[in-house]
Amino acid sequence: MKTYIKLAIISILISFTACTDVIDVEVQTAAARLTIEASLDWEKGTLGNEQTIKLSTSRPYFGSHTNSGVTGASVIVTNNADGATYVFEDQNNGDYTTTSFVPVLNGTYTLEVIYNNETYTATERLMPVVDIQDLTQSRKKGFNDEDLEVNIIFTDPEEEENFYLFRFKERDDLLPHLEDADDEFFNGNEISWYFEKEEDNSTDKIEAFVPGDIVDIEFYGISEQYSNFIRILIEQSGGTGLFSSTPVPLKGNCINVSNPDNYAYGYFRLTEMVKKSYTFQ
Repeated sequence: MKTYIKLAIISILISFTACTDVIDVEVQTAAARLTIEASLDWEKGTLGNEQTIKLSTSRPYFGSHTNSGVTGASVIVTNNADGATYVFEDQNNGDYTTTSFVPVLNGTYTLEVIYNNETYTATERLMPVVDIQDLTQSRKKGFNDEDLEVNIIFTDPEEEENFYLFRFKERDDLLPHLEDADDEFFNGNEISWYFEKEEDNSTDKIEAFVPGDIVDIEFYGISEQYSNFIRILIEQSGGTGLFSSTPVPLKGNCINVSNPDNYAYGYFRLTEMVKKSYTFQ
């Protein structure tokens, strides 16, 4: 049985409109916090040994500076099953890298970051993902049956809960589109997951795909906990307007065991993933 399904397309693009009047708004500020971007992604067909963890300090939401890289920290990932440790070396720009990581599907790993004499930890499982069986195009599944869409064909494993993350990026676009899914309504079926362009918030128009356009696709298996996290992050990133509430800082799974009140932002995730590209005909 083939199932065609679509939950939501979220565009991580935030448009700002200009106003003729200048309004001074008093905005609350917060102390800078450590931000941990620890996404260890194992692409199918590769060794997965080269990995990078990024550390930075957060800035106020309306601040004039971007996050700044953190140096001088200790970053170690441990395989909980055999005790193997992987030291991520400081590159002096906020990046910490290793070339010796050994990924094990369904293996549980613990991250330890020591920064400013405080220890942050997180534990996560490396989630597998099925192969993409095929990529096709059509015009009938989306909101506009005249617009081109790309279809990702895969078969969901039966009798187990699965959570997925899709990342779509058209060549030359600045930002990707992210979508999350679970198999509650299509467990064990062959799935055709489609993606088409959404309305451009700045023009209120849809610039549909045309022949020759190329879309890079990344397909991840993720944990239920990370699925809950990324769903909220997608909603916050895609829904902020001029008079909307300010996005709430989102805590991840990294816990400060030395000083819980000084929590970190970010997430420690481990995933198997598939990379594909599709050129519209």
